[in-house]
Amino acid sequence: MKLYGGLLSPFVRKVAVVLGEKGVDYTPARGGPGSTDPEFLSVSPFAKIPAIDDEGFTLSDSSAIVHYLEAKYPEPALIPTDPKGCGMAVWFDEFGDTIFAASGLKILFNRVVGPRLLGKPGNEALALEGEAELPRIFAYIESVVPEDGWLIEGGFSIADITVASMLCTLSYVGHGANAQTYPKTAAWHARVTNRPSWQGVAVKEASLMQRILPDLAIT
Repeated sequence: MKLYGGLLSPFVRKVAVVLGEKGVDYTPARGGPGSTDPEFLSVSPFAKIPAIDDEGFTLSDSSAIVHYLEAKYPEPALIPTDPKGCGMAVWFDEFGDTIFAASGLKILFNRVVGPRLLGKPGNEALALEGEAELPRIFAYIESVVPEDGWLIEGGFSIADITVASMLCTLSYVGHGANAQTYPKTAAWHARVTNRPSWQGVAVKEASLMQRILPDLAIT
């Protein structure tokens, strides 16, 4: 299996962690918005990342890929099958990919991706707008994470992976889980990132970041 897109993206990281949880090997492949690479565009016609090529079966969008992987590799289960658990898993995945990402990526794109990787000037007003939106989001996360365990009763799931992945990306721009302001969130995030699947991805991510943005430290 090939996984297209850089691990700085919360969406690519999400799929990489799911693959790690399920013990599925993959080969990283380059691709992203604005790419003109024919191979990548044959896999992801709208240049969305992540995208996969699984022995000729191609698919883009992180949530679509996660559902595909869950169906093909059902163990360990990362999407609950009971109605309430399934509903909450879809909610947290959507929350992380849309509400949380909509705010967080305003900061990341305009301060890192645009000016540092794409050679495009960032819009600082949009970055500040994203910062202003974060307190409400962090307050919500703090209100729903448990003192111990995971976001959905019954075990570790895609809910934890998706929300934690956006938190990880925000840590590159100084907006990670602040233990003083959001202690439950910080403790939960530490539990997620201590999992072997996450640690395996983190090693690859650190190597990538050392090559492309060596001065950008996680804070």
